Amino acid sequence: MSNGIRPVITRFRGYQLGSAGSSFSYFANGNFTLIEARATDTSKPQLLAELKACGKTTINTLHITSWDKDHCSVPGLEWILKGLLPSRIEVPGYLPYTESGKTCAAMIREYRNRWIAQGHTVTTQAIDPPYLETLGSAEPLGYKEILYHPKILREKANDNSTIKFFRTGAFNVLSLGDVEHPDIAALLKRCKTLCREVDVMILAHHGADNGFTTKRLLSELSPTLAICSSNYDNKFVHPRQEIRDLLYQQEIPLFTTKTGDVVIQSIGGHTMDYHVTNLCSDSTKISSTNQFRSRKSKLLLMNTDTIRNVLHPGFKGLR
Repeated sequence: MSNGIRPVITRFRGYQLGSAGSSFSYFANGNFTLIEARATDTSKPQLLAELKACGKTTINTLHITSWDKDHCSVPGLEWILKGLLPSRIEVPGYLPYTESGKTCAAMIREYRNRWIAQGHTVTTQAIDPPYLETLGSAEPLGYKEILYHPKILREKANDNSTIKFFRTGAFNVLSLGDVEHPDIAALLKRCKTLCREVDVMILAHHGADNGFTTKRLLSELSPTLAICSSNYDNKFVHPRQEIRDLLYQQEIPLFTTKTGDVVIQSIGGHTMDYHVTNLCSDSTKISSTNQFRSRKSKLLLMNTDTIRNVLHPGFKGLR
């Protein structure tokens, strides 16, 4: 268990792409992770501005949840590898089955080999069941990231998307990729750390109504807010109205990239409070703002005995 609350400058951003797809970033402890290998003429200037705001010129990690084009595109990946120079690349744990996915996988291999040949360290890691089995158990109330899926590979590629919990900063972000299967949702509902600590939940599959995001899941995870990456005129009308209704019923605010980027940043002492800004399309003008407090900070501010009782209810001490 963590020794206590920590001050960590933390930023998260959802990027408007101007086309179908997802792109996010999470910055904490000086490490910048780009979530998904997508970059467009609309998002590139904003991504470079975000790097500058974090005092960075390159990214530390490129985290890709799916080989589908809307998560990993050839032109987007090419721009990222050429200009942002990730030293670690986390790729989906299943083999790509499309020509685009196969091309992206080959580009990543070539990038890694080229840099290693020049004496640089570049790590590529497939997030697959064998890798997850090598990881230790997550500690509650900690500042370490957690991988939850894929524990097994399923028939549908969407259900092999990577699920990762980013929690190294002042607030935590749950990335769900394109998962759809209700059994995966059932797994997450049983994870106590998730149920206690999720602040920002990236809606699965861009907010599709496919049986994954249910009232029960939202009630158990109880995220402080939800975010959805969706183009304004996307043909699937994501996020679906059914999902919007569920979020409204659970009193979970929804922010989307339809109107512009969503920027979340820690404020004050960078220990608990964070500010959410939804920008207007392709500008720095503000559409809306909100302020929240991280869920894990409320627990970490408790004394040790109270935390122990929360984590282990009914514990009477060693006998």
